[in-house]
Amino acid sequence: MKDIRQTIYSENVIIGDSSSRLSSAIVGLILVLPIFATILFGAVDNITWIFIFIFWIAIILLWLAETWKGKGFLLNPSAIQLPMLGLLLIGIIQLLPFDGRNAGDLLNVPVSNALSLDPYATRFFILQLVVYIFFFAACLTFINNESRLKKTLLMVIIFGAAMAFFGILQRLANPDGIYGLRSTPQSIPFGPFVNRHHFAAFMEMTAGVTIGLLFGKRIAKDKKILLVIAVAVMGVAIALTSSRGGMLGIFSVLAFVAMLNFLSGRWSKKKRSDAEPVSSIQRKVAVVSAAAALVFVIFGIVLSLGGSDELFRGIGLTEVPDGVSNGRAHFWPIAIKIFFEHPILGAGFDAFGMAFTKHDTWNGQFRVEQAHNEYLQTLADSGIAGFICITAFIYFLFRKGWQTIAQSHGLRRDVAIGALAGCFGLLIHSFFDFPLRTQSNTFFFLLLCALATVSVKSETSKRKRSAATAS
Repeated sequence: MKDIRQTIYSENVIIGDSSSRLSSAIVGLILVLPIFATILFGAVDNITWIFIFIFWIAIILLWLAETWKGKGFLLNPSAIQLPMLGLLLIGIIQLLPFDGRNAGDLLNVPVSNALSLDPYATRFFILQLVVYIFFFAACLTFINNESRLKKTLLMVIIFGAAMAFFGILQRLANPDGIYGLRSTPQSIPFGPFVNRHHFAAFMEMTAGVTIGLLFGKRIAKDKKILLVIAVAVMGVAIALTSSRGGMLGIFSVLAFVAMLNFLSGRWSKKKRSDAEPVSSIQRKVAVVSAAAALVFVIFGIVLSLGGSDELFRGIGLTEVPDGVSNGRAHFWPIAIKIFFEHPILGAGFDAFGMAFTKHDTWNGQFRVEQAHNEYLQTLADSGIAGFICITAFIYFLFRKGWQTIAQSHGLRRDVAIGALAGCFGLLIHSFFDFPLRTQSNTFFFLLLCALATVSVKSETSKRKRSAATAS
């Protein structure tokens, strides 16, 4: 097994150096897919997945064609993929007829005996999970050199800033629906997203990558001005969503970027003189001051645009009509009850809405589909087994991310810091919402996970190897 993993890895390095057209086409599809999913209302509509499956099939066919050309089967064997395979196995088990219920005798219709309380929703979740697994594997395998890293980086920043600007314009214009076409009577949209809080989560991820570059030393000062503008636009968009989870998430991103930079020694040099520690402290103070100034600028722009209500709600200074918890004090205890009823494998992926009705004491006017806490819903949907998989994924993500930061320098380190910070912000937000249930956010999250962990061959080392070969 070890020999197979080494062979796969070594072949992956070869393709990273040669940058074939087929692998470049795969990278193109990897970058277009999250954009496409975001523009089409975050891919929350089932019909959107018809087009996503087309993208998925195209990636697989190109991947097989690359294998057929004689490069061997290319795959990054990173352990971070294993928890996702574990979730897939749990979902398959949930669809097996182990329950033994016999309600069909009463209804005179065939009833599923699957462990999942909502087999149809669980089947669709599994299909989506398969797409996510292949997408993530493709990101880890083919974003493997500095050129592709830069293209991915530009896509995340430019697209994030563009969506933030569009969201602000739509908020100021106050149209009847998204793009002036789609109405959302039961939710408050923002930008292309049906759920404004999930738009804020999307901004946290793109802002994380941007802030990672902004706080680094690799980017020239003239380009940092553009990064400041991009971060400011994203920050204003988050504030205008009035999402408290979004505000907490972006502050977590800022704090995490600063912490990673300090711990990785970005502003500390080798000791050359007695004055160096003072200089290091000055740099750290300057960075903290710049971050505080950026926050004040964002707040000032929001107030000037007439977004005082949204801003004050987002930072918790105004009272919410439905209470501080916005119903979470009702959802969360029920999620725990569902977990205790199905402690090992859960009630079924995406079956929370079905399981919730048994314990709901409200009038039932609205169907509650989510627990508004990704971690509690994981316990309810997939039990201890699923929660172990999620915990393992987070562990592998931060362990490998920190290794990448510690072993890299320059642009690669900045990107890893920003991507890991974006993931951290989303994970914090997930304590109070369900941002990964908007599927386009999942695509961007997995893309950031790849940016934070994947090994990338630098163009400098590649030129050195070419020169050595020529000599």
